Amino acid sequence: MHHIEDGLVSIVVPVYNAERFLEDTVRTVQNQTYQKWELLLVDDCSKDESRTVILQFAQRDDRIRLICQETNQGAARARNRGVKEAKGRYLCFLDADDIWEPNKLQEELAFMNERQAGFVFTGYEFADETGRGLGKVVTVPEQITYREALKNTTIFTSTVMFDRKQIENQYLYMPEIPSEDTATWWQILKRYGVAYGLNQNLVKYRRSENTLSSNKWVAIQRIWDLYRKQEGFSVIKSMYCMFFWAVRAVLRRV
Repeated sequence: MHHIEDGLVSIVVPVYNAERFLEDTVRTVQNQTYQKWELLLVDDCSKDESRTVILQFAQRDDRIRLICQETNQGAARARNRGVKEAKGRYLCFLDADDIWEPNKLQEELAFMNERQAGFVFTGYEFADETGRGLGKVVTVPEQITYREALKNTTIFTSTVMFDRKQIENQYLYMPEIPSEDTATWWQILKRYGVAYGLNQNLVKYRRSENTLSSNKWVAIQRIWDLYRKQEGFSVIKSMYCMFFWAVRAVLRRV
C-alpha cells in the first residue's frame, strides 16, 4: 500500500449518471470547515455529462480527482477503486446525491480521535429530491458491535469514517453483492469489534421516489440474502435477525 498521509481525509464518491447532483456534492465537500481532504470521484461510465462536470471542478481545485472506470462495474467496484487510489489516512464514503453539513468532517474527526476509534459513523436526516431536510432525523447508538449490526442497519454509507492506520484496506473493500455497504460494515465489525456512533445530524440522505432504497421488497430480499449467503446463517437465525432489522427499519422512517 502506498504511503498514507496523516491528517488527510480521502472522500470516495461513486458516480453514475449523477450530473444533476454533482455540483451539490462537490460544494458540500468544498464548504467543509475541515479543509485537508481529497475528493475522488469515480465515474462508472456515466452516459450523461458527469465526467465533464467533474473535470471542470478538478481544473479549478487540485484536491479533486476524476477516476474513470473502463467499463461499468457498479457502485461497489467504483468505491473499491477509490479506496485503492486514496492517499489519506482517513477514509469517508459519500454518495453522489447526499449532502454533508459543513462541520461534518471536523466533528467526526474530533470524535474519532477522542474515541481513538478505527470506525465511526453519524446520525443523518432524510431529505427530498432537492436536498431539503424532511425533519426525519435518524439517531445512532453510542457504539455498535457485529452482533448488534446484524439486527440494526443504522450505519449509513455517507456518514462513515475510517482510520486506515487501524483498519486494513482489505476490510474496506466492498464485496460485489447487493447491499454491499452493509456487508462491508459487518466484515469490519467482525474483524475489529466495534464502531462508534456520533449522534449528531451531519448528513442529508436524499431519497428520490425511484431510488434503490425506496423499494422495500428489494431491500428485504437483499438483507435476507446477506444473512443466508454472505454470513451463512440458518433460516431460523436469519429470521431472528430479520425481525429486529424490520422493526428498526420501520421505526427509522416514522
